[in-house]
Amino acid sequence: MRVITLCGSTKFKEQFEQANAYLTLQGNIVISVAFFEQSDGFKITEEQAELLGNMHFRKIDISDEIFVIDVDGYIGNSTRREIQYAEEKGKAIRYYSSARIPSSVFD
Repeated sequence: MRVITLCGSTKFKEQFEQANAYLTLQGNIVISVAFFEQSDGFKITEEQAELLGNMHFRKIDISDEIFVIDVDGYIGNSTRREIQYAEEKGKAIRYYSSARIPSSVFD
């Protein structure tokens, strides 16, 4: 059983949920984002964004690996920092674009 933190843009809510279910059903403990501010239209302050970013680094600290939600190869600045942080910490890194996740993980 591995601990995996999902990383990526919160505009990809559907893909986060798909990856979460898929990885969980493989027997992993999956850590995700707190909420999907971009997808759901939440407004957060700069201070809140910084807080959430720092919290995500702590999630990476307690993980064995990160799973990057890189839909169509998109990786934003925050996600790039998370990938770099994970690399510095020696964490394994996998990418959504390279995974073979079925469109419906419950079939």
